[in-house]
Amino acid sequence: MATTDDAPRRDEQLQRRLARGEETALGELYDQLAPMVHGLAGRILSDQTAAAQLTREIFAHVWEHPEAFDASRGSLRSWLGALTHRRAVDRLRARRAEAAGYAGPAEEDEIRTVATAARVQYVVSALPEPLRETITESYYDGRTYQETARRLGISEQAAKQRMRLGLALLATELEQERERHRPSAPASGGPRGGLPDPGDGSTDGPRTGADERRTEGGGT
Repeated sequence: MATTDDAPRRDEQLQRRLARGEETALGELYDQLAPMVHGLAGRILSDQTAAAQLTREIFAHVWEHPEAFDASRGSLRSWLGALTHRRAVDRLRARRAEAAGYAGPAEEDEIRTVATAARVQYVVSALPEPLRETITESYYDGRTYQETARRLGISEQAAKQRMRLGLALLATELEQERERHRPSAPASGGPRGGLPDPGDGSTDGPRTGADERRTEGGGT
């Protein structure tokens, strides 16, 4: 989630660099968001190997389909979160169905509960540190404003203000992700070239391959 006024502009610049085939842009995005993508996938799937595989798939999709990101619908981080959330839930649902032979109402309820909790944690992890630590103390650990204020060394009023602002930002980000649940119509065309090593920033030249690409929407 963007925390500064120029974050949307940075997202658009990064998208343009990805569209030009700049591997350093992918590396920057990977360094910034891969830990949170992996964490979200891991919380949903409860399997670190599967989470690592899904993380690679997510960034492969970004590399091949940078045009799928729509800056008017939120940040790059929100888009990646929604994409990870959807694919992880689909994978969890398929795994549960394979294990049980079907996915009944109880399994679906559990999947929704796990997925929602993971999505909230993903959003909270991107809040500015003062807001994040206040929400963690009050919301997750169940402490009162007074207890939170004492633990953080701030006034009770400051604790209340941080909590309200943090929850407001959380609600806004989750609403953006819900908007992304409405999938866009895919465009025709082939994918870009294969995924480079995100840690290798040696090549900035344009990528060869088809200009038209399939688009995957950001919804779950």
